[in-house]
Amino acid sequence: MSPTLPAYQATFDELGTPLRDVTFVVVDLETTGTNAREGGITEIGAVKVRGGEVLGEFQSLVNPGQPVPAFVARLTGITNAMVATAPGIELVLPSFLEFAHGSVLVAHNAPFDVGFLRAAAERLEYPWPGFPVVDTVPLARRVVTRDEAPNHKLSTLATLFRAAVSPEHRALADARATVDVLHALFERLAPLGVTHLEDLATAADPVPPDVRRKRHLADGLPDAPGVYLFRGPGDEVLYVGTSTNIRKRVRSYFTAAEKRRRITEMVRVAHEVTPVVCATPLEAQVRELRLITEHAPRYNRRSKFPERASWVRLTDEAYPRLSVVRDVKAGSPHIGPFASARTAQEAIAALHDALPLRQCSPRLPLVARTPGSPCALAGMGRCSAPCTAVEAPDTGYAAAAEAAREALLGDASPVVRALADRIARLAAEERFEEAGEVTRRLRAYVVGAHRAQRLTPLAGCAELVAARPAQGTVPGGGETSGARGWEIVVVRHGRLAATGVSGPGEDPLPLVDALRATAEVVEPPVAPQPASHPEEADLLLAWLDSPGVRLVHVTDAWACPVRSAAAHADLAWARESVATMTAC
Repeated sequence: MSPTLPAYQATFDELGTPLRDVTFVVVDLETTGTNAREGGITEIGAVKVRGGEVLGEFQSLVNPGQPVPAFVARLTGITNAMVATAPGIELVLPSFLEFAHGSVLVAHNAPFDVGFLRAAAERLEYPWPGFPVVDTVPLARRVVTRDEAPNHKLSTLATLFRAAVSPEHRALADARATVDVLHALFERLAPLGVTHLEDLATAADPVPPDVRRKRHLADGLPDAPGVYLFRGPGDEVLYVGTSTNIRKRVRSYFTAAEKRRRITEMVRVAHEVTPVVCATPLEAQVRELRLITEHAPRYNRRSKFPERASWVRLTDEAYPRLSVVRDVKAGSPHIGPFASARTAQEAIAALHDALPLRQCSPRLPLVARTPGSPCALAGMGRCSAPCTAVEAPDTGYAAAAEAAREALLGDASPVVRALADRIARLAAEERFEEAGEVTRRLRAYVVGAHRAQRLTPLAGCAELVAARPAQGTVPGGGETSGARGWEIVVVRHGRLAATGVSGPGEDPLPLVDALRATAEVVEPPVAPQPASHPEEADLLLAWLDSPGVRLVHVTDAWACPVRSAAAHADLAWARESVATMTAC
């Protein structure tokens, strides 16, 4: 059985330390060829450095298990006789991995050297530790111009930077030369703002100097979840964001990883970053949403104006009709909210396609004094023309209104079946554009109905308390699964009223009592509109649906209709074919 090597996985984001504090292992290989899958390693050489000081060296010939080609022997001086008595890679690789453990690998043309090492580990069934890797070739291309050097080969760069050792196609000598090249590249990159390990991940990509110089704005920010606010002249809030690690996220804005033009413009204007540390990622997401709504930052594109959300209402009158509204009114069924009035109109069109509701806007009396003129829809049998009722109320229209109420509040199947049948007919007639339009209408209706039916019980619940194992814990121990902490959330009428995290091994119930006692007082809204930004309610619902959540306390019923739009929610996202929707 192959020995099990210690697993190690690190990323640039995880390390986030100044270059002087990073331990680098500069490695070079000599091989029998260029194909990592077929060739073998003949020599490994490595130098461990930190802060410009050499900490150790590693060198070993390796028996590749195959003949050394003549041209390789002439190039490197490594012959078959030299490697005949050398240890195999199964003995050398564990020693090298132990030497490099916890370090950042550096190589000139790193994909070649690291590719051979990874291939060897795979053949030996060793887990690859996942070292962070720095390649000096792209770094050299960033700071060494063609006027200085004709190419970026190791020998050329070693000569340019006057390396103490000349590369000679032997692993240790080439690794030593690469160390001098690496340090010279660091000196050139420092004025460009590349001073930390994570900067190297994007140092090869050009970043405007004025943007990179702003990286000091991330200094001192906490390594904690929360919200960050970029501020500009006059303390104006330019942009609000959230992250599980504020400092790492803010630092990324000053690297080539940030490619959004408007954000690059924002960074140029910003002069300060304000952090808001949060107890949980959920609290950070909610605070971000509320701050965006409060400040309407010019560089944020979403969630600035919740009052612009649209709803579809079945009006409360003698002969109800569908209407697009901004606010929810008590006593009338609603679906939504929709991101735009246009989407709400598409949902109304879907309902009109399936139900014979009137589409005129005048408010009609129960019985008119004089008969009205029926519209074209009445002639097509799509409306019972209640405007013509003069002797008695139009009782037929009441059935259509009740069907509309049920489609909004409960079972969406009649609307889905009617439109799916129509889509199938249009597709069979190869009227694909019309089929696509009906599909958009159906999708808008299902999304709006599904969202309202989920929001209604949440908005109507005076208080809901739930708990989830804190991030990093592994549930599975029954009632003791929270031994390493719980995230506690108090929700009132669809608004996050309080949240906290119990400590490892602590009884979470005292924290639950404290949070309930100190939670924000929330006035009941008119359901299905929650007492918060609709997106905040969506965040809470997603959290409540996440694995491991347990309900601790609920004051009111919290359930959706059995035959709700949720049964057809897949239609909201399905785009593949009409057959899929027809089957549903």
